[in-house]
Amino acid sequence: MITIQHTADLPDTYPLERLGPLSQLLFFDIETTGFSGDTSSLYLIGCAYHRDGGWNLIQWFADTPDSEPEILKAFFAFLKDYSILVHFNGDRFDLPFILKRCRHLGLSCDFSGMKSIDIYRRIQPYRSLLGLESMKQKAIERFLGIFREDPYSGGQLIEVYRDYLAEKSPSLYHMLILHNEEDLKGMPLILPILSYCDMLEGPFSLAEQRSGSMCDIFGNPEPLLSLIYESPFQIPAEWSASSKDFHLDGSGNRLSCTVALTEKELKHFYPDYQNYYYLPAEDTAIHKSIGEFVDRSARKKATPSTCYVRRSGVFLPLTCPAETSVLRQSYRDKQAYIPYDPSLFENPDFAQRYLKGVLALFCPKGFSAP
Repeated sequence: MITIQHTADLPDTYPLERLGPLSQLLFFDIETTGFSGDTSSLYLIGCAYHRDGGWNLIQWFADTPDSEPEILKAFFAFLKDYSILVHFNGDRFDLPFILKRCRHLGLSCDFSGMKSIDIYRRIQPYRSLLGLESMKQKAIERFLGIFREDPYSGGQLIEVYRDYLAEKSPSLYHMLILHNEEDLKGMPLILPILSYCDMLEGPFSLAEQRSGSMCDIFGNPEPLLSLIYESPFQIPAEWSASSKDFHLDGSGNRLSCTVALTEKELKHFYPDYQNYYYLPAEDTAIHKSIGEFVDRSARKKATPSTCYVRRSGVFLPLTCPAETSVLRQSYRDKQAYIPYDPSLFENPDFAQRYLKGVLALFCPKGFSAP
């Protein structure tokens, strides 16, 4: 086994106190000879940690095929001084792989008592909302405007490691060590992606609401509502997302939500249709206490789909449960509306629930309906 240890200049990209005490954070990454811990081995473990006022790197390299138990023992001995592991996709790959290798080698090591922070897992529910092209580290770097040169992937280096074991070439050794070191140094660069989780999961306050209009493709004006929310968290790069009724723009600590209001006739459906008659000529339902006075030929027993009254006005599409009755275009229409009134958003609880409901429409995996 070869141990490499030196100081490192890692960028300050994200408030690390959000993850935990700086002295307890341990960033780590592994290199393996394959994707299965049952049939492949571990040849390199690298860690980044903060000590004595600066960042340090430590790597344990298996310079011989039988060095794997040594690097695992060294890693777990080092791990005892830390309580928080930070990694990228380690919950699905690195941690299970290490545990399988420990079991295979008869080592009684585990991660009990450790908190795991998986950058991949934290941001994955918001992939569609943020428009990430993939969940690979390189894709996240591009989203954040980071363009880091790395000519090799972990998979490509498997053959390099095999060649090293056969040749013991210093150039191959440095290639393997440098790749792992660059991955460790690259991890802080993508930490700002967690700012999106912080913002989207955190509280919002409504800073402004404006109503206006925009012409459709036929030149007809359609009413719009613009809601400007503020967050205690800043995001590093702008993003946007659109659907039929909503458009989101995120920038800095602000999230703008543009809502397409509806100005047309809608229907309010009564749930207790057994107590109503439907009047075909008037296209409306009336309570039986009044309908008894209507000629039998002009009335029918109401059904769930005909038990309604019509309402005209400007309506707000709902994204959260309403305390008042709702309106729909048809009985089976899932989208519900309420009459739009600017005073609705003067209630901070409604304003926040409304935005969370919009976010849930875009990203059901990241949010539950409020």
